[in-house]
Amino acid sequence: MRMSKLLAPTLRENPAEAEVVSHQLLVRAGYIRRLANGVYNYLPLMWRVLRKVEQIVREEMDRAGAQELLMPILQPAEVWQSSGRWDIYGDLMMRVKDRHGREYGLAPTAEEVITDIATKEVRSYRQLPVNLYQIQTKYRDEIRPRFGLLRGREFIMKDAYSFHSNQACMDLEYENMARTYTRIFNRCGLETRMVRSDSGAIGGSVSHEYMVLTRIAEGEQESGENDVFYCDSCGYAANVERAESVLAESHEVSPYNATEIVETPGAVSLEIMHRQFKMHPELILKSLIYIADEKTPVMALIRGDYDVEEVKLQNAVVANELRMATAEEVDRLTGGSAKGFIGPIGLPENHGIKIVADASVHGLKNFFVAVNQVNKHLVNANWNVDLSIPASLVDIRRARIGDHCPECEGTLQMTRGIEVGNIFQLGTKYSSSMSATYTDEDGTEKPFIMGCYGIGVSRTAAAAIERFHDKFGIIWPMALAPYQAIVVPVNVQDETQMQLGMDVFEQLEAAGIEVVLDDRDERAGVKFKDADLIGFPIRITAGKKAAEGLLEVKLRDQSAAKDIPAAEVLAYVQQQIKEWRPFAQSAQPTAV
Repeated sequence: MRMSKLLAPTLRENPAEAEVVSHQLLVRAGYIRRLANGVYNYLPLMWRVLRKVEQIVREEMDRAGAQELLMPILQPAEVWQSSGRWDIYGDLMMRVKDRHGREYGLAPTAEEVITDIATKEVRSYRQLPVNLYQIQTKYRDEIRPRFGLLRGREFIMKDAYSFHSNQACMDLEYENMARTYTRIFNRCGLETRMVRSDSGAIGGSVSHEYMVLTRIAEGEQESGENDVFYCDSCGYAANVERAESVLAESHEVSPYNATEIVETPGAVSLEIMHRQFKMHPELILKSLIYIADEKTPVMALIRGDYDVEEVKLQNAVVANELRMATAEEVDRLTGGSAKGFIGPIGLPENHGIKIVADASVHGLKNFFVAVNQVNKHLVNANWNVDLSIPASLVDIRRARIGDHCPECEGTLQMTRGIEVGNIFQLGTKYSSSMSATYTDEDGTEKPFIMGCYGIGVSRTAAAAIERFHDKFGIIWPMALAPYQAIVVPVNVQDETQMQLGMDVFEQLEAAGIEVVLDDRDERAGVKFKDADLIGFPIRITAGKKAAEGLLEVKLRDQSAAKDIPAAEVLAYVQQQIKEWRPFAQSAQPTAV
């Protein structure tokens, strides 16, 4: 490929709408162009990268025994209604009607369709287990599409689904997919960690995410979209929505002598309560009001030095949506209270608020609690004396750096990450609701036990850039780079430089190396900047030493270049490609 013919329109400035590094660089380097909000054209460079990710995924899924198929993007409402998710998915699903008024959804995922296939085509236990996958475009009507390919309305995804006759078989396939995912991301050159995750709208009791860890240098723009907690002593890892920790014991003592309601004017924050009224956060019963599914008020109780993890709370109340109550809603529900003075004491009769308490409140003694009166708190309160302890305590707190690991004596640390894959044990969630059964060995009809396994193909490419870049541009892992090398004659008007560059280009191309010849009549600086911006792993320059038969060869991830005789360049490039090694994954936790 000649650079003069390659559609790679590079830009020198970051686009105004691009917030993260991958979005900025993909636009600047001529990989993508915005068509609509959250919808992008994949230009030739990007398409080459995506095909490479797809091929790695395809090879490893086939190696693992899965079979590829292709399901429709346009899915009828009836199949989603049969699982009960047509309404649950809500506005995230893009919906259309045909000329006859029949409703369809543009596929955000494919559990219903694949279950329908199994219902019709897999009838006997003899056909099990089976794992079917596709690489297909998906659609989600994100409220606020952002971050380029990391959160768009249209994206490319590999989704696989397995069907089993028993849980033991399901567990084996889950482990098989966990190992397969490790190989896939290893081959992509990405450091990933398998972390415990929340199943969300897909459902299931066991789920893990694969997160690309995005470590960055001090002072550079932060990469990553999720917090990942991990133990520094064992393999425990979980995203912030699922992370657990051992409760830190409190040794604080109340400065008050009696149990009484005290005046606390202006105590609208923990900092003010601590500074002005000597109420330590570890002795405060913090109360927050949420609205679940726009109808059910929920009061979350938690020890003051911890924060509520809203996804945990949402799961605890079995809600599809959760938000903080407005000031007006708080006033109405509590009979006139306000932020900072909300509590489980003094609520109006028939308040209708569902109270959910974190396990951290169990050990509180002589604690401080709001009484739904502005500027007042009860001090030295105790459970079953001043108020009743909730019947059930659940984990709704957000883990913290420095907390103890729930599985060993280690300490939790946190890093940033980008989700690129996930695996779920769905159980019989879909097969039961959709009456998807097979005939077992004893002749009875039983629902399939299912697993689900997704990889964001376009997200993986964007995550690689978030992880590998510098101030000059993209640093592609060799396995994902659109081209492996670029040959740059400094001055195309110089016959010696141009001929030497052309000779090397033709040698590399004949040897099967993916190579570009920058034959543009541009300044050397422009060519070098474009090469670094686009991220070619190997740059070969025909410059001042061309008359001596020497070419300058520089690797994108290194600062130093070396002069190599033209006759040795092919062997050197082949060696660099051969010796490139994917990221060596650290030990992974077992999946189940």
